[in-house]
Amino acid sequence: MKEIELKLQGKIKRLTNLTFKFDERAGDGWFSAVYFLKTCEIVKKFKPDNIVTMQFFQKDDAVLCGTDEAIALIKTFAKNADDLEIHSLKDGDKISPFETVFTIKGPYQNFGFLEGMLDGILARRTSVATNVYNVVKAASISGVQKPVIFMGDRDDHFAQQAGDGYAAYIGGSTAQATHAMNEWWGKQGMGTMPHALLQMFNGEIVEATRAYHETYPEDELMALVDYNNDTITDALKVAREFGDVLKGVRVDTSRTMVDQYFFRNPEVLGSFDPRGANPELIFALRKALDQEGFGHVKIVVSGGFTEERITDYEKRGVPVDIYGVGSNLLKINIGFTGDNVMMNGNHQAKAGRVYRPNARLEKVE
Repeated sequence: MKEIELKLQGKIKRLTNLTFKFDERAGDGWFSAVYFLKTCEIVKKFKPDNIVTMQFFQKDDAVLCGTDEAIALIKTFAKNADDLEIHSLKDGDKISPFETVFTIKGPYQNFGFLEGMLDGILARRTSVATNVYNVVKAASISGVQKPVIFMGDRDDHFAQQAGDGYAAYIGGSTAQATHAMNEWWGKQGMGTMPHALLQMFNGEIVEATRAYHETYPEDELMALVDYNNDTITDALKVAREFGDVLKGVRVDTSRTMVDQYFFRNPEVLGSFDPRGANPELIFALRKALDQEGFGHVKIVVSGGFTEERITDYEKRGVPVDIYGVGSNLLKINIGFTGDNVMMNGNHQAKAGRVYRPNARLEKVE
């Protein structure tokens, strides 16, 4: 049983290194800034009895993520970790600018070398969780929550997928592109067909879709319909062929391309940007499907979607059922800072930094 299941059942409070599987070199300082390593050695030699409090914060309204991972890092690699006093908020908590989200108290030499790694964990996970949360929120403006598929596999190093997928889950995305993205929270990846499959069938949308359906009959059938840059024609082809079996079509038109629909209907041009999976194309696609009795077929859009673009689509009532979003969810735009703010029970910090108590923090057992 995965740890996330035990956590959801209330049998454990936090995920541990059984989930995260840290590189053992972290304990040797391999991933720590050298000046932290040197400081630990100096403190151990000259000031070993000082007890410091390190607190972590950031400067935005955000969705916190990475606390379980940060605690697991400390428990795994800090020296005499059980003697450290840790207080923390939880993954998924909404946080405010400068709010203290995490504190560690103990001899600096036992944990100080982990500071940069802890900042990095909280920064990346919180950034992704917050990005996803904002996109999911935008996808609900119409009053109906549209699913958001996390498609970030091609936008960063593959080794980050498990953590990014967990952060996306915390942010509200429960449909993700790879199995690795689902590893920490217990599901499997999902997906339909890429352009490569259509290439193998010379762009013959019906043949490719039939091959997919015969190979994966248990899947909800979703056809990719922009390969030939004739979205509406190809969507109708597969709808007529598969009828009720077809559950959706995905439009992934490049932002540098203009669909053939507009060349056949030049009279609609002149007041909007016709490139990509634009609103007018999606309105026309929905109308064409509905006119032939395929109102059950959902429309999935992907390719360059952001919080702002989704907000615009939702406010305009563009008939999108599912959004696929990738690179924009992986922007690391929230940075955390770890500061030593107390020493031996008294204020001691660089100018401008003070201890900020937070009643929401829970002591980590």
